[in-house]
Amino acid sequence: MSRLATFVVLAGLAVGTAACGDRPVDRALTSGAIGAGSGAIVGAAAGAPLAGAAIGAVGGAAIGAATAPRQ
Repeated sequence: MSRLATFVVLAGLAVGTAACGDRPVDRALTSGAIGAGSGAIVGAAAGAPLAGAAIGAVGGAAIGAATAPRQ
């Protein structure tokens, strides 16, 4: 699988589960974990898995905290 296809699949999974939880803290933690995993995988493909994990965790947590729970 190409790097772009891997990124697209991981991004889709991360977006699909970014709003898990009822409280902003729950969504931030869930999204941060998903972002860290996805970022580590993408970062490994680019040669910097730790940087990718850090960027993914921060981005995922920020997006998760900013989302509203499903009604």
